Amino acid sequence: MWSITLKLMKHSVKLLVPAGIAVIIGTAFISCTFLFSNTLQDSLSSQMTAQLGQADYVVHTAPSSPETPTTVGALQPDRIRGIAGVRAVRANVERPVELSKSGRHASSMAVVSAESRTVLPVDVVAGTQPVRSGQIAIPRALAEQIKAVVGDEIEVEDSVGDVGDGADPASQHLRIVGFTEDPHGAYAYYSGASIVPEDAMAAFYGKSARFTDLPASILLLDVDAAHTDTALKDVTDSLPRGLAVSSRAEMGSQALESLGDSNTNPVTIFLMVFGAIAMFVAALVIANTFQVLVAQRRRIFALLRTIGATRGQVYRSVIAEALFFGCVASLIGVVLGIGLMALVCRTGVMGPAAPNARLVLSVPVFAVPMGFGVVMTALGSLGSARAATHVTPLEALRPIELARTPKSGRIRGILGSLMILTGIGSAVWSVVRVIAMTQSPSSQQARGYMTVLSVAILACLLVFTGLALTAVAWMPRLMALAGMLVSKIGPSCAVAHANIQKNPRRVASTGLALLIGVTLVTTVATGAASGKRTFEQALDTRYSVDLVYTGRGLDEKSQAKLEGVKGIVGTVYAPYAVGSISLDHGKKASATVLGVPDVKSLHAVMRADLKGAVIDEHTALFSLYGADSGRKLGFEHSDTRFTHDPQVDEPDDDASSTADATQRKAQTTDGQGLDLAVRQRDFRSIGVSTEAAAFVGAAPFERGELPTDGHMLLAKVDTGAASLADVLDNAQKALGDSAHIQVGGPIAERVQWESIINVMMGLLIGLLAVAVLIALIGVANTLILSVIERTRESATLRAIGMTRGQLRRSLAVEALIIALVSGVVGVVLGTGFGWLGSYIVFSTFGAVSLPFEWGMNATVLAVAAMAALLASVAPARAALRTSPVEALAEA
Repeated sequence: MWSITLKLMKHSVKLLVPAGIAVIIGTAFISCTFLFSNTLQDSLSSQMTAQLGQADYVVHTAPSSPETPTTVGALQPDRIRGIAGVRAVRANVERPVELSKSGRHASSMAVVSAESRTVLPVDVVAGTQPVRSGQIAIPRALAEQIKAVVGDEIEVEDSVGDVGDGADPASQHLRIVGFTEDPHGAYAYYSGASIVPEDAMAAFYGKSARFTDLPASILLLDVDAAHTDTALKDVTDSLPRGLAVSSRAEMGSQALESLGDSNTNPVTIFLMVFGAIAMFVAALVIANTFQVLVAQRRRIFALLRTIGATRGQVYRSVIAEALFFGCVASLIGVVLGIGLMALVCRTGVMGPAAPNARLVLSVPVFAVPMGFGVVMTALGSLGSARAATHVTPLEALRPIELARTPKSGRIRGILGSLMILTGIGSAVWSVVRVIAMTQSPSSQQARGYMTVLSVAILACLLVFTGLALTAVAWMPRLMALAGMLVSKIGPSCAVAHANIQKNPRRVASTGLALLIGVTLVTTVATGAASGKRTFEQALDTRYSVDLVYTGRGLDEKSQAKLEGVKGIVGTVYAPYAVGSISLDHGKKASATVLGVPDVKSLHAVMRADLKGAVIDEHTALFSLYGADSGRKLGFEHSDTRFTHDPQVDEPDDDASSTADATQRKAQTTDGQGLDLAVRQRDFRSIGVSTEAAAFVGAAPFERGELPTDGHMLLAKVDTGAASLADVLDNAQKALGDSAHIQVGGPIAERVQWESIINVMMGLLIGLLAVAVLIALIGVANTLILSVIERTRESATLRAIGMTRGQLRRSLAVEALIIALVSGVVGVVLGTGFGWLGSYIVFSTFGAVSLPFEWGMNATVLAVAAMAALLASVAPARAALRTSPVEALAEA
């Protein structure tokens, strides 16, 4: 029987092609989904761990002791350096500095040198690494800015300001011995990082500071792979309580998890939800397509039964063919997916989202698509194989009569109805649980998030499966209703209406093929639109201001210079005062109040929603949540008292300077205050170190009611007009003549997230095209089967006078009715799935936008109609090629 099966496959290659395309497309998409997730996570992990250089392992504060203070000496670098197998050690100590030469200035981040370049966060691309006192290596871009070359002596001044011992900012004269580059963008704001020896780094912290006493949170290790186990054991044993050792991969995973709430990776969640829905819908397409293939061989199976083949042999033959066919097609799909992803990585189309994208293979890339394709193809053949073996050879040789409802119809209807009800209930439960989680987040609820997510996915699958099982009951009735509306137009429409009513099972099978595609397209389109808008709102909230400039060298001339930089679209130069505010229940919180002309000027630099906001000399716009605690700031009676205290937010980490800090605080605290009416909006990351931030009218600063502790320059970047690197470089050059100016802000993180979102949207747009192609294949296959089943009917219509054009139009009208009814149901169903998935996935990022995409849905319906009309062309030609006499004879 196996030889007969192979001959049947060889003889039916043309029939296998459509089913093979569906399997290949489905498995290739699944493979690409895993590869895309692997590549994106690898790139994100590389970017987030770029400051680790090529270090293999990291000594850091243990998760159980997050508040443990650490210094270079506490991390035991000298002791760990002597452990066998440890090739290099570097404490990650950094300090903002200013480089100066001949009146030109540039802000930079200084990092400490090491005995090996492998643990440096930047590359030394020219000259040597500084290893002796009085040496420095600076970024090549900053060297061009201050007109310096290797061998020049430059002035390097600490940019933090007041140092621990009360002295002026430390200034040193260092000789340039090399140039650096930052290939992973770890220090994008500073065009890279400068490398200084340990003694130079200590001098930035004060004249009496020692390097071992400097604050350091992590220790980078380069470990010999041949001695990893023993070396790590010795390192762990040498560490004091509260410290731990993690691999680079573990640090990357922790960084990715920190991007989302509930300890979840947002990238994985996003792809998993829509990927799971797409996998399930593709499974139905594959099953439906293969059922058509088996049904087309019904007469061949009947002949085999006639010449002595048993039911078991026919059944096993179909299953064996499905397994072999599914295995070959799935393997082709996996290879195609890997090839496509390799091309994407090689061409760099992922852009800033994955600047160093590389192909990352894993077991799921092969196992999941292969298993999915083989299992789904085999399952798709079960129903038709069983139907072919449950009839006598004589019955099977007669024309197929699909109007006869099998005995299993009631069971399918009951089972499908139960699935629909269970799915709706599960969806409601998941939404209620997510609402509870977002309103009162807790660690226990966070752990249950994945369960809620799984239930939501299961709900979609149950509802769709239930509708598919009961399609033969509800879909023909909807189509008959639509056909009744057009049946009066002409004989072709009347015939199409009659055909729809005559064969409900065939109509349900054809409509289901298109319903699958439209549902997938609408689900993904709705999810993409919702995700895009939700992420944009979340980014505006979390990263409200792009760039923040501070420092004693800042003045109004700096604002004018920055406004001339291409890519800077708005600036605000604002005085600020630091102090404390009164909250409800007598609580106090540190706060920074900035003076701005009005709300309109704030609109020019802030991306948050400021609709209806009010700012004047007596009304302040406060942040909605605390910067450190993340808790909502509550005010009694919608007003507060701001008390000026410029030292309220000063860090007091150095115990040796506690007395000095207390004395300075007593000297500078003046107690000046201002009563303010409170308005609140959700804006964050505006460059202040206090718990609360607020904007008030500039008049209190001008009249002296609020002392000016300093100025901040806020800027907005047009990320579409120029690259981030170009904007930052040009801004550095524009302010190069001004000393003591530091730059910060979340623009780098925002641009990275926007790039990720754009890449995801590109992936989903590609999925839309794939879904339309799969739907077209399914509709064409079922319509071809429809023509085969109606050979006698078509011949009879031709014999009684129906013209070729009328027969062609009847098939087109029938396809159009099926397409529009299935399309409308698919749009409704897909929109519901998209809303549910979007709410579950994106609710952890902020307020979820649930749009109804009128334009996209209209396009989907138009494409569905065109796909059905195109799919009816080949069947119409097949019906018209055979003369009425020949068709009646064959039937």
